[in-house]
Amino acid sequence: MIEAATELFATQPPDEVTVADIAARAEMTSAAVYYHFSSKDQVLVEGMRVFAAALCEQLEAITEAHGPDSDIGPAITTLVAWLGEHRSAATVFFVSSAGMSQEAEALRQESRTKLLAGLVRLIHKARESVSDAEAAVIGLGLLALLETAAISQVRGDDLYRSLGHRSFVREVSHLAERIADPTAE
Repeated sequence: MIEAATELFATQPPDEVTVADIAARAEMTSAAVYYHFSSKDQVLVEGMRVFAAALCEQLEAITEAHGPDSDIGPAITTLVAWLGEHRSAATVFFVSSAGMSQEAEALRQESRTKLLAGLVRLIHKARESVSDAEAAVIGLGLLALLETAAISQVRGDDLYRSLGHRSFVREVSHLAERIADPTAE
């Protein structure tokens, strides 16, 4: 049900999606949707919650595998690649649901906080000598880059299309490195 709703919310404005549309896409009845959720907004938020948890888990796995004194760029591009593999959910999370409801915005903010904490852990692992304050600022820069790259990729905007996927990912990696260590060439 959540997967069906996510596919719909990724391709249509959420205001235009109905519970009946979700039910039809999931090959069930509207009553079955209402049995589990009180509204389509609840389905949207639950899909966002599942996606956000998976994104945080992905970042945690990348951090665990990241070696000390390793470049940050590949870690960020691994996340960008993961977002591309979960395009519908990423579209809903980063684009379609923006401003949809207070609950969606609160979830997005909570997720940003968790992602920032995960990025700070990654930075500390990659650059052990960095202070907490510096890691937090670097983390904010990387989070902004990740969000912007995700939006550009899922929308297939002019920049993404003009660079092409490989060049886009390469440039995201280079920018992540410059954010993480501005003194490096």
